[in-house]
Amino acid sequence: MQQHDIAQHLATPLMNPAYPPVIPRFTDREYLNIVYRTDRDALRAVVPEPLEIDEPLVRFEVMRMGDVTGYGPYTEAGQAIPVRYDGERGEYLHAMYLDNFPATASGREASAYPKVAGSPSLYVDHGALVGVLDYGTVRVATATMGYKHHELDPEEAAAQITVPTFMLKLVPGFDGTTQVAQLVRTEISDVVVKGAWSGPARLQLFEHVLAPLADLPVCEIVSVSHVLTDLTLAPVRPVHDYLAR
Repeated sequence: MQQHDIAQHLATPLMNPAYPPVIPRFTDREYLNIVYRTDRDALRAVVPEPLEIDEPLVRFEVMRMGDVTGYGPYTEAGQAIPVRYDGERGEYLHAMYLDNFPATASGREASAYPKVAGSPSLYVDHGALVGVLDYGTVRVATATMGYKHHELDPEEAAAQITVPTFMLKLVPGFDGTTQVAQLVRTEISDVVVKGAWSGPARLQLFEHVLAPLADLPVCEIVSVSHVLTDLTLAPVRPVHDYLAR
């Protein structure tokens, strides 16, 4: 392969890259969202400047992807933290766990999503919507919600899932020093809300050294939603450079 051909490839392995060169469209993406109040000091310890915190809130989410261009169906779970940046309200993605390697690799390499391997599930069990997350063989989160108890306004549901998203883009050099350290921003577009509901909910987080969701403890559940939607993720763009002099 000639030198000028190398830059035409997206990722390695060169002849069978870890993820496809597509902008994914999510069809029948199903959310279980539980927003809860947590310890303010614990939150401050994990949210990077220059992001700012108002209320000490966390959104625990489990997402079942019905179909994704280039990746197929998979499930994802994680924590997002409401923040402000330069006067704009959004969410900081703290950690994401999923069961699809191409989606994990592309999320980390092509964008800046804090994705690692995990075993999340979203299903209905005896009148309850159940979202769970296992790390290896160990349960680290269990969420339950009354199944479709109350309809939610579709515009309110869309507003919940389309706030700007902030993430850290960290790329190490070969000598171990950081070569890229940026705060980046993205957002969801082309949203079609197919259904949205609310109801009573509970959330349990269990301590694990490699999946420390419980470091942001559940003090009080604030709001709950179950949303079925189609959407597209916009490319990320940097908004703050930690290495700039």
